[in-house]
Amino acid sequence: MIIRPGVSAIIRTPEGLLLQRRSDNGLWGLPGGSVEPAESVSEALVREVREETGLEVLPDRLIGVYSMPENHQIVVYPDGNVIHYVSSSFECRVVGGTLTCGTESLELQWFDPERLPAELVPMHRIRIYDAMAGQVGAFVR
Repeated sequence: MIIRPGVSAIIRTPEGLLLQRRSDNGLWGLPGGSVEPAESVSEALVREVREETGLEVLPDRLIGVYSMPENHQIVVYPDGNVIHYVSSSFECRVVGGTLTCGTESLELQWFDPERLPAELVPMHRIRIYDAMAGQVGAFVR
């Protein structure tokens, strides 16, 4: 098992909550991914969102830090790799760019947070609910 730091972005506009249909599993999910060596969490977040959506963002608020196995933080991939993600999720503000699918996105779509798709990455559903809760402090799950 590998432990990997990750990031995800909650991007809300008047159009809704931005989700991507992921190319690795076909599920809808939040833009984000792994933190690379020698990269800060903020740098990883900005890079991943740009790569996957074409948007330039700034993180405004830490929603939470997620590591609990019972919250779907351990993923077994088809190639047999087992990854335990320790992920930080941030509410982000769009500051530029053009919405465009990157190589890891099959589709991008704005959703009403009250009407999320059934085919949503399980760990991302928890993060979205936490973001919508409006809690002042960050969640630790």
